[in-house]
Amino acid sequence: MMWLGEEQFDFFEGLFFQTLGRSVEVLEARFLVGGNVNTAAQVFSSEGLFFVKWNPADSVDMFEWEARGLDLLRSTEAIYIPEVIGYGKYRDKTYLVLEYIDPVVPKTDYWESFGQSLALLHSHTQSKFGLHFDNYIGSLPQSNTLTDNGITFYIEQRLQPLAGMALYKGLLSKELYNKFQKLYQRLPDLLPVERPALLHGDLWSGNVMVNEQGDAALIDPAVYYGLREAELAFTTLFGGFDERFYDAYDEAFPMEDGFQERIPIYNLYPLLVHLNLFGMGYLSGIERVLNRF
Repeated sequence: MMWLGEEQFDFFEGLFFQTLGRSVEVLEARFLVGGNVNTAAQVFSSEGLFFVKWNPADSVDMFEWEARGLDLLRSTEAIYIPEVIGYGKYRDKTYLVLEYIDPVVPKTDYWESFGQSLALLHSHTQSKFGLHFDNYIGSLPQSNTLTDNGITFYIEQRLQPLAGMALYKGLLSKELYNKFQKLYQRLPDLLPVERPALLHGDLWSGNVMVNEQGDAALIDPAVYYGLREAELAFTTLFGGFDERFYDAYDEAFPMEDGFQERIPIYNLYPLLVHLNLFGMGYLSGIERVLNRF
């Protein structure tokens, strides 16, 4: 971590006054490492300890949608979600202020509890797939148009937009784009039909913390109601979680047979996200999945 200077102190005190409606003295502030889109800091103040992140005010709605997603997840009481203190625009930046999570050593049944909590979150449902507002995954807009069928939603609101974006950017060849079109036709035979499940939407190890009680806490969501297998598949993409997590989840909310074989199909979406954000290093993974299915 790196200490911040007087200019940042003035910025924090201004946004706190705007958010809380009263003067707040900033005592210390430190940059936090992590994240590809925003700048973040741990802020010690006369009102307590806060987590603040901000960016240039290009996407003024980004933090609003994140705050609404956090509030939705928190309202389920299924898993620990940091409290949203406020968000807005101050000077030339947009910002989000959250409860600061001070991580500790995980408790002994951390993975089992985490798996059970995620299963409980996924038990929250609604009549349609999607959400009543759009949001972002990373810095990419994520459409959540309400849809009756989960596989149709996955095709039309997840794969198609990002495959088209990658084609437009020259990151995806026409040949591979056409393979996506063929895959769409096969997906109703490859994926199970389930009711909409409330998803974190961007669940990997970098978006999981350990709170002061030693339990899992989730941050940086891309919330929507979707296919729960897509969420579990996402957790395997960058190293995965402990097997105790998956066993506890499956015991609480059993998966349909064959999930392991379906994981690569679901991970086409996060791979497309990373292809569009970070470039060609993710193309080979996409190509392998398309050639397989």
